[in-house]
Amino acid sequence: MSNTIHHSLFTDFDINLFKAGKHYRLYEKFGSHTLTLNGIEGTYFAVWAPSAKQVSVIGDFNYWNGENYNLNVRWDSSGIWEGFIPHVGKGNLYKYKIYSNQNGYISEKADPYARRCEHPPKTASVVWDDSYKWKDTKWMKKRKKNNALDAPYSVYEVHLGSWKKQIEEDRFLSYFELADDLVNYVKDMNFTHVELMPIMEYPYDPSWGYQLTGYFAPSSRFGYPEEFKYLVDKLHQNDIGIILDWVPSHFPEDAHGLGFFDGSCLYEHPDKRKGYHQDWKSLIFNYGRNEVKSFLISNAVFWLEQYHADGLRVDAVASMLFLDYSRKDGEWEPNEFGGRENLDAIAFLKELNEEVYKSFPDVQTIAEESTAFPGVSKPVFLGGLGFGMKWMMGWMHDTLEYFGKDPIYRKYHQNDITFSLAYAFTENFMLPLSHDEVVYGKKSILGRMPGDEWQRFANLRLLYGYMFTHPGTKLLFMGGEFGQQSEWDFQGSLDWNLLEYDSHKNFQNFYKTLNKLYKTTPALFEKGFSNEGFEWISYDDHENCVLSFIRKGENSENDIVVVCNLTPAVKEKYRIGVTKKGKLAEIFNSDSKEFGGSGILNKKEITVKKQSWNGKDYSAEITLSPLAITMFKFK
Repeated sequence: MSNTIHHSLFTDFDINLFKAGKHYRLYEKFGSHTLTLNGIEGTYFAVWAPSAKQVSVIGDFNYWNGENYNLNVRWDSSGIWEGFIPHVGKGNLYKYKIYSNQNGYISEKADPYARRCEHPPKTASVVWDDSYKWKDTKWMKKRKKNNALDAPYSVYEVHLGSWKKQIEEDRFLSYFELADDLVNYVKDMNFTHVELMPIMEYPYDPSWGYQLTGYFAPSSRFGYPEEFKYLVDKLHQNDIGIILDWVPSHFPEDAHGLGFFDGSCLYEHPDKRKGYHQDWKSLIFNYGRNEVKSFLISNAVFWLEQYHADGLRVDAVASMLFLDYSRKDGEWEPNEFGGRENLDAIAFLKELNEEVYKSFPDVQTIAEESTAFPGVSKPVFLGGLGFGMKWMMGWMHDTLEYFGKDPIYRKYHQNDITFSLAYAFTENFMLPLSHDEVVYGKKSILGRMPGDEWQRFANLRLLYGYMFTHPGTKLLFMGGEFGQQSEWDFQGSLDWNLLEYDSHKNFQNFYKTLNKLYKTTPALFEKGFSNEGFEWISYDDHENCVLSFIRKGENSENDIVVVCNLTPAVKEKYRIGVTKKGKLAEIFNSDSKEFGGSGILNKKEITVKKQSWNGKDYSAEITLSPLAITMFKFK
């Protein structure tokens, strides 16, 4: 005999939307929901398991035995099992015990829609609700402007477990502690946004969060769900946006997770050629299954709606787009038109972005996509995938390779550093120096720079300066802003002790100042995705290893002249062409002594002469500091 009471949160309309793949708020229906029914407090449970012959709720309230709490299958062939269990409430642990009608398979699964999970390595779901009172109304009203494509966008990428640790107790900082330490630091450093590597619950620390099992639950490693909301709230109250890493590309095979959920390939594609990632030893969602599509889009909407996220950075998009991704001949099957594109995944991504921008027009979706797939950041109605931005992986690889070379050889590779401008405006690009670039023997960014200590820091200042003046938005992984020397260790903490040394403290001051300059200089962001915002002065001075260009905003009076000296040789009376007469005043120089540079600056205003140069009608002579980027404004 079952003690479960018949009850449903689903209407016929919900069911029809779910089956059609058009229900984008499934978290309001599925999962566990505390409520009062006929005067009795308890919890309503609902789970999708169409291949089950019986589903029981097991938990700490029935000794995990699976008896007396059987859910009822709906009559409408939706495959949904549901029911109300009296006297089960917030804080109770539970799983679903699923008896499959195939091969006698029995599994104990965590709730795919659970709002909270047990602290790993424990794997149960937790009945949870919270009534958090948001205090970020001011931010939410104006975030459309702060998240716009013509706004400054400087992102600090953070892995919460290793940004900073509580040393004495050898533990993670909590969401509450991060709401002070991280928020204050990010604000002081003048970043506009934080991007968190996945904070949805994951069982395996070495996955860095990219192998999710709790799609609707912030990781319990750092505290309760409402405490994560408090962290988001604090960021917003300090005018800082938050982007969440989101992983719809694959999921792990852990026994309590989504894999083989009801004894069938429910969430994953049944064909291993489409349903299994050989690289990551993980399963791939079946993007052509309507109910799975609803699950994923509902999950994206959930974090934007319930947690006030300002954007989603979508992981591993390239692996979703192509059927032959990381596969040899014979390991994949062409689509119905004979191509290599995954048509179901493409349709899913388009639908995802359409729903996100329809419901949240003031957020951004950002694709980590490494191929030349066309139109990633173009609107769906123009044939694109509909993302707001795309990571510029080509720029990242070319730039790091170039700056890793000894300056004596750079004149032979100038095309490498300028090539990105040939395609810079084909997408809305974000320039990323992410966590992937400081692991697996690649060294830290500082560790890649050639020369002695002074030159290494000068090179890194030049690299970052070039990044901030190059068209596109910016992203830097934590530690890069103060010159972390060692590779990132997800089990440790950033080497904050380095700030005891002047070289690192000065470098941190440089990045802080660069962020501020970027935020307050319209020419550097107003037309960051348009060729109207960029004009070369000279890209072919290979012999001197000098690049010069103009960045432009809405008002031509705010134009910025940028000159990069990519060698340690000081160059006096270096002539550059400019577009108008007047005077040039230096507004930024990475060689300033306050940043650890040599202090060779253009201290006086420079008169522009009516002398043709670099194809321009006017020109001026400037001093080029060693391994430095210099910026000028017209007076």
